[in-house]
Amino acid sequence: MSSPSEATAYTSLDDQAVAVIRGIAMDGPEAAMSGHPGTAMALAPLAHVLFSRVMNHDPSDPSWPDRDRFILSCGHASILLYSMLYLCGYGLTLDDLRSFREWGSRTPGHPEAGLTPGVEVTTGPLGQGIANAVGMALAERWLRSRFGSDIVDHRTFGICSDGDLMEGISHEAASLAGHLRLGRLVLVYDDNHITIDGPTELALDDDPVGRFEAYGWHVERAGEIANDMVAIEAALRRALEVEDRPSLVVLRSHIGWPSPHKTDTSAAHGDPLGAEEIKATKAILGLPVDQPFYSPDEVRDLYTRLMARGQEMRMAWEKRLAASRIDREAWDLAMSSRPVPGWADGLPAFEAGNQIATRRALNDCIRATASGIPGLLAGSADLTGNTGVALADHDDQSASNPGGTQVHYGIREHAMGAMMNGMALHGGVLPVGGTFFVFSDYMRPAVRLAALSGAHVVYSWTHDSIGLGQDGPTHQPVEHLAALRAMPGLRVIRPADANECAEAWRLAVELPGPTALVLSRQALPVLEETAAARRSGAAGVAAGGYVLREPSGSSPAVVLVGTGSEVQLCLEAARELDAGGIPARVVSLPSFELFAEQDPLYRQSVLPANVPTLAVEAASSFGWERYADDMLGIDHFGASAPGAEVMAHFGFSAGAVAERARRLLALGPPGAPRGQSARPGS
Repeated sequence: MSSPSEATAYTSLDDQAVAVIRGIAMDGPEAAMSGHPGTAMALAPLAHVLFSRVMNHDPSDPSWPDRDRFILSCGHASILLYSMLYLCGYGLTLDDLRSFREWGSRTPGHPEAGLTPGVEVTTGPLGQGIANAVGMALAERWLRSRFGSDIVDHRTFGICSDGDLMEGISHEAASLAGHLRLGRLVLVYDDNHITIDGPTELALDDDPVGRFEAYGWHVERAGEIANDMVAIEAALRRALEVEDRPSLVVLRSHIGWPSPHKTDTSAAHGDPLGAEEIKATKAILGLPVDQPFYSPDEVRDLYTRLMARGQEMRMAWEKRLAASRIDREAWDLAMSSRPVPGWADGLPAFEAGNQIATRRALNDCIRATASGIPGLLAGSADLTGNTGVALADHDDQSASNPGGTQVHYGIREHAMGAMMNGMALHGGVLPVGGTFFVFSDYMRPAVRLAALSGAHVVYSWTHDSIGLGQDGPTHQPVEHLAALRAMPGLRVIRPADANECAEAWRLAVELPGPTALVLSRQALPVLEETAAARRSGAAGVAAGGYVLREPSGSSPAVVLVGTGSEVQLCLEAARELDAGGIPARVVSLPSFELFAEQDPLYRQSVLPANVPTLAVEAASSFGWERYADDMLGIDHFGASAPGAEVMAHFGFSAGAVAERARRLLALGPPGAPRGQSARPGS
């Protein structure tokens, strides 16, 4: 709430506020009979200093763009954050605190963005919040370089734990933050030496502080000051003065303090303290022992007075914004994650008969439309040219060029995924990140959190099947489509060719939430059928699935449905079947999720239940039973050989598809309704 050089005074009322926070930290888990009180108790002074003296924020407008961001990477200590949001006036009530971890509450076990006002990101899996914070710091610096420090002038604060720093993602994110010299990032490391299993020394004897110094961070070993608010603030303000690199303040705390029997024990980490221990601790703190969730008027009034300063800062910022000469359209569109109206008019139309990998088609689309997407920030985990995310005439993002639009994450897929979440939830940035599809496994925890929080991010996952060839089964994704389709809230699109890819890119930019574009390494023919669909304005990819080809002169006897590189095989097989007197329809189904959103009558019109349906996809058959009676897939790992040979060896050819369709027809009409069982394709 003040400049880095300002000092503040603390009184007995501040001490009382800290005691109240500690009381709530005990009472919430006790009421829920579940939770993590110890860390919240130990860090109550730190939270009070951050929220009341150091951070610039306005609880009356939690979405103020120039607010400081706070991330609780150790999300299990969520009761600490909820206590501060309640006391500072973010709209939480005592009833919300009383319903901690209960059904329908706004105070879940780990913070969730979009559910609780004041929660910036969804944290829980340890280490993710650190990478989120790095992404937010990068977003702030990038926006400041574009729109100026009068409009963008805030910092990112975070609290992390021993567990956060043990997780590998912290290494990746901290390394990149140091390399980029993100000077407005301040993390506080709660060095409490306790995990659920016991002392951290059971599994840890390295020097995480030295590691951060090696990464190029400003590090201050603040020592035993966890209960000294003046010293905490002084350490934070010293970190604020460091503009050329990120900062880590190491705070030695004592979990569960001042519990007489559970301080510095794993019992204070993951379990409520128990009624008797809470009474004893409250007596030490001078709190009423028989009043759960004690919150006296004088403490709430203290926060009300302090928060008024944040409101004044926000109103002054609004005046600066109104008087500024920045490109307001670009600002407003970036902050709302929207493109310029008419941006999609620049999408290329690909001519039938050409051969182009969908990863290359995506790159053509991005380059053709980048100027119409004000928040676009593209990057890759060391595979920029391979994954189709290279920008034309771009500047690399770096410490010396903070306005660069091309991010080089290095070989850090874990950090890239979580940083993209931080950028998107910060606002002002539409992050696009690329790597090989098989390495979506490395990104999966962050992808899951993107889906859970609705972060608007775009993944370019390429080399999407056994068709990538000689890199072999270690790099050939087989189970990944099924696994990612199983993830709620993630839109997965596997386009059949360049024209479907263009439509997929449009949807990824315009629709909210995360979108995964699953793209081919190998060149694919641009299909006349998709070109015709784009020319006619048909629903196409936006519908998730659509009829690409009808047999001439008769109703279909069989439906061939495919995605990605296998759609061309379905079209060739359909022509072979037609020539043999078997009328065949071809359906392209690039997105299960978009198709599921359509009206049941539309889905039935595309995939009639009374017509035998064969699915063709060079991936696991798992999940296709909802749409097909039989499936030509690959339920084993691939092999190292040229891609075309691998595909042919495992049965992915037009002739094999046609033969599989004939065998399906020989079994007779479809049996059980789809979604209950699939018919065998023996």
